[in-house]
Amino acid sequence: MNPTPRRSSFQDAILTEAVQTIEQTGPLEDAQAMREAMALRDDGPGRIAERARILGARIGLVDELARGRAWAPWVLAGMVALIVFAGLALAGDVIGGAERRINVVVALASLLGLHLLTLCFWLLGLVLPTGSFNLSFGWLWLALTARVAGGRRGQAPVLLRAGTRLLHRARLLPWALGFVSHAVWTLSFATALVSLVFALAFRHYRLDWETTILDPGFFVHAVAWLGVAPSWLGFPLPDVQAVLAPQATAAGQRAWALWLTGCVVAYGLLPRLLLAMLCAAVWHERRKRLQPDLSQPCYRALLARFEALAPRSIVDADHGAPPRSAASGLALDSTTDELLAVGFELPDETPWPPEALQGTGARMLRIDGSAGARRDLLDTLAHEHPRRVLIVCRAASSPDRGTERFVREVIALCGECRLWLHGAGADAAALARWQAWLADTGLGLLRSGTVAGDVLEGWRRP
Repeated sequence: MNPTPRRSSFQDAILTEAVQTIEQTGPLEDAQAMREAMALRDDGPGRIAERARILGARIGLVDELARGRAWAPWVLAGMVALIVFAGLALAGDVIGGAERRINVVVALASLLGLHLLTLCFWLLGLVLPTGSFNLSFGWLWLALTARVAGGRRGQAPVLLRAGTRLLHRARLLPWALGFVSHAVWTLSFATALVSLVFALAFRHYRLDWETTILDPGFFVHAVAWLGVAPSWLGFPLPDVQAVLAPQATAAGQRAWALWLTGCVVAYGLLPRLLLAMLCAAVWHERRKRLQPDLSQPCYRALLARFEALAPRSIVDADHGAPPRSAASGLALDSTTDELLAVGFELPDETPWPPEALQGTGARMLRIDGSAGARRDLLDTLAHEHPRRVLIVCRAASSPDRGTERFVREVIALCGECRLWLHGAGADAAALARWQAWLADTGLGLLRSGTVAGDVLEGWRRP
């Protein structure tokens, strides 16, 4: 029964991409990882992810990623704490003067200046590959997490590059980092607004503007233009007399205070809050794209290697042919005492002869299945007429009509022929596949099995 495939996660994708990044400098030794992934997963992408997880655990990527996930909330909490204090300090700079006098233009520039600059960089990063997202709180959070979790010599930089490459490929990098940045800015504005409103509500301040070279009409138009968006939210707009009056009345002071508050809400808090919600929606929509690009040559090569390891079914069986007759060997009085063990189409990495054949007194031969090798072996059998021949095949291989012809030719030139299905992949399914093939081809009387002791019973030279 095949294992049930599991849905690949972002963590699996990061590990897969990180392992691929490391292997760009040279392939890792992965024979055992390939076999384990083959046994645990039954789909190509799942096997690639499982192989990466096994290799990642061996070289420390899994532990590093776990530390990063554990540290990430704490690093973000530290950044949030700093932002809260920064918001309080910024509000204090605006309203903390001993004279309790606020220049509304300077206050507005202090509260919104850096925000608007970083927002423009983020918007530019959506359309141009300028790398402007590196200036965001989101990128700072990732970089700090990688440094804290991995130190100077860990694998965190590799994981960071892998994660950002996945996000970039899924067109999610500015949105993911932007969500963190917008959320932090939203919290900062909320903190600053609470402090600002509290101070304006319970203390008396004088709000005005000053200039040396600008015309007063400039401020009239600027206040009216900037007050449009806050007015949609219900904030009042100072009239022309309030703007031009050298000393505003109490009503004018109230209008100035609400105008300043409304501008911070309309141009600071709300844009960041709405953009954070938009980033979250885009993440939810595109997160399924966070997968390695399996069309890359490195992944295509891995898929081909997994396909080569997979047990093959009998693809060329002639189902329309009538049942073949049972094969029979030579009479014992016409054979010699020779014992022969033949390794037939075994993989190059399979040791020969196997340990189970040591001490049997058998002559060991190994052929690759080519026409010339088969012909030489059959010539040897025809000359020696051995009493018994053991054919050793890879259990995970698939028998075909060429295998049937070879076995029949061997049986005809010896007294007894046996079949040993060798290999670590030998299991009940492999044995059942071969036995079904033997029955279909009329070779069902051939002694066969996956356990060496069962096949070699009574086979040793007297």
